[in-house]
Amino acid sequence: MFSRAQRAKFRTKVQRCLDVFERMLAGQSFDGDESRMTGLEIELNLVDAHGQPTMRNAEVLNRIADPAFQTELGRYNIELNVPPRTWSGSQVLDLEAMLRASLDHATAMAEPADSEIVMIGILPTLRPEHFDTDWMSANPRYQALDRAVFAARRENIELDISSPGPLHGMPVERLHLYADTIAPESACTSMQLHSQVPPRRFAAHWNAAQALAGPQLALGANSPFLFGRRLWAETRIELFLQATDTRSPELANQGVRPVVFFGERWITSIFDLFEENVRWFPALLPETSDEDPAAELAAGRTPRLQELRLHNGTVYRWNRPVYDVVDGVPHVRVENRVLPAGPTVLDALANAAFYHGAVEMLAAEDRPVWTRMSFDAATANFVEGARVGVDATFYWPGFGQVPWDELVLRHLLPLADQGLARRGVDQVVRDRYLGVIRERCLTRRNGARWQTSTVAALEREGATRDEALAEMLHRYARHMHTNDPVHSWPTAD
Repeated sequence: MFSRAQRAKFRTKVQRCLDVFERMLAGQSFDGDESRMTGLEIELNLVDAHGQPTMRNAEVLNRIADPAFQTELGRYNIELNVPPRTWSGSQVLDLEAMLRASLDHATAMAEPADSEIVMIGILPTLRPEHFDTDWMSANPRYQALDRAVFAARRENIELDISSPGPLHGMPVERLHLYADTIAPESACTSMQLHSQVPPRRFAAHWNAAQALAGPQLALGANSPFLFGRRLWAETRIELFLQATDTRSPELANQGVRPVVFFGERWITSIFDLFEENVRWFPALLPETSDEDPAAELAAGRTPRLQELRLHNGTVYRWNRPVYDVVDGVPHVRVENRVLPAGPTVLDALANAAFYHGAVEMLAAEDRPVWTRMSFDAATANFVEGARVGVDATFYWPGFGQVPWDELVLRHLLPLADQGLARRGVDQVVRDRYLGVIRERCLTRRNGARWQTSTVAALEREGATRDEALAEMLHRYARHMHTNDPVHSWPTAD
């Protein structure tokens, strides 16, 4: 628990960090001009032989015994953190081999704990009653976050999500319930892409990532089911917003901004985002350090700006700004949080290749897309991609209203190829990963579409919804381990 005095002290300290960060941006040397390092995090689910979540991440992590694997919010979640690297030459092929080997090892280690690892956006067999048990990982920070959210909200969280329309013969479905913990947030398992950039180029890369978010979701949606209901193609987007909402309904009606935040405008500097975070969002975890950031900077050392970083970590932008220090050298990066986990390692890296290549070129255009498109249009594209996935239509300058697959095939995919070539990625590598994106467009099949069509087919054969979800997940896990891309999986389409 935090006292009023602690909160006041934190507010003062985080403002001091912000002032020092502004001075650093004006005159400090940052890493990122040449290294072009990228990082990757993948959140994973643990299930038993029946496809039900198993609350055993501590035991599984002990067996894996690899610091790259960490706890996540739920005891049925773990996370794989991939060390940063460049994407030049054929290094992505090495990354694919490493990820597959790591997941194979983790899977083997999880088996004696009666657990299987599944890489999926939302575990479709998860039910509210699973949170009646001891669901939260044993980390005091998670408990503090849970208390902070409800202290700010002062009432239970309301989840209210409806599917956008009938699909595969399934009617419109609605989920409406109340939660007295942040447990539903743990259902959101994602892939996070980190891109290190020089501060002077940050705004261009962040704006490009924001513009690309809608097409990313149409391509990669993989979360159509929650608590037994078919909802959005990428339900994780709306679930994360509602499950961590610190606002009462009255504050939301007043226009108070949620901590899960797409944004409101294009930016001109990374400072814009940190300043907005400090100005608009109360601290959830107001812990202060002993560092005097101004004194550290005056002494020629790099301040860690711990309070600014901690506060920034509790504002969940879909493209988040990150400040970090490695070996005494500061850098900034864009953390892209749009994509769900899965379906396969190949699919995940294809999504990453498309993102890195397209952002590279969109950020370098003489007349960039964000000077020709309103931010509201980018926001509408983001929501459209999350709601309907492969049925999405976007606004894009020069195209007007255009189906997502046409936009990708005619414009964004060639840009991604050029961008990866500009970063020195070999042709054979570009062909492998962008070829997956091309086929996904041609078949109009992503993880969400495969899941919904499979469940619909099983229900037509007489299965109940619970039986269909469990069988679909069993097939999903089997295909996941083959590493065949999801567009090639057998479906009922």
